[in-house]
Amino acid sequence: MGKYLTVLVTLCLLAFTNGSFKTEQRRYSRVRTAYAEKEANMKNMLLANAIQLEQLEVYLRVFKAEQELELWAKNKGEQSYKFLKTYQVCQTSGSLGPKRKEGDLQIPEGFYHIDGFNPSSHYYLSMRLNYPNKSDQILGYKPRLGNNIFIHGDCVTIGCVPITDEYIKELYLFCIEAKDKGQLKIPVSIYPCRLNKENFAKLQKKYAEDEDKLNLWTDLKVSYQHFTQTKQLPTITFLANGRHKVGLN
Repeated sequence: MGKYLTVLVTLCLLAFTNGSFKTEQRRYSRVRTAYAEKEANMKNMLLANAIQLEQLEVYLRVFKAEQELELWAKNKGEQSYKFLKTYQVCQTSGSLGPKRKEGDLQIPEGFYHIDGFNPSSHYYLSMRLNYPNKSDQILGYKPRLGNNIFIHGDCVTIGCVPITDEYIKELYLFCIEAKDKGQLKIPVSIYPCRLNKENFAKLQKKYAEDEDKLNLWTDLKVSYQHFTQTKQLPTITFLANGRHKVGLN
């Protein structure tokens, strides 16, 4: 994570002081390039799904085993999301299971949101996740939880989610537009795999002695199934023991 520490000075967390978030982001050449190359395609995807740019809200799902990142979107005020696109995660590290300490090379698993945008990243463009979340803080190795987990360009990782420069341009635009239009938190769910009945049974068998993983995956499975069936996000409450209460709509 060492390289990431050098980018925090330029990390645009709340760039609303002088104009819109989008205006602030467009000050950077890579963001302007992304708009020049990807804006038309972004708008076409929204139009094809009857989603208005001015009402845009987005949701991201990551599946570690499949190395896929899904983009979902909806109009503000609607309950159900529509699937827009799958991006290939081009490199991975660690194994299935949550991130519990700095340097374990793990890509986190759980319920997160984007809390920072870096338009001049070492990895082209990047969006930071709010790792460690409340569950990670309870269950992780507290002296060294680690931080600075990003969705980014390039194709290298020691715990982040890289999707290449070409794809991050497009995904970054969707997230800029959603934040600029008022979406305060862009949710990101990271799963070990698609938690259907068959895959979950395999995890239960393989990791029967690993209570930490199985507890997390049991919580994630409730969320995965609910969204798969309804295309609606459940409410997530972090419990004192590090588990989750997954509230179904």
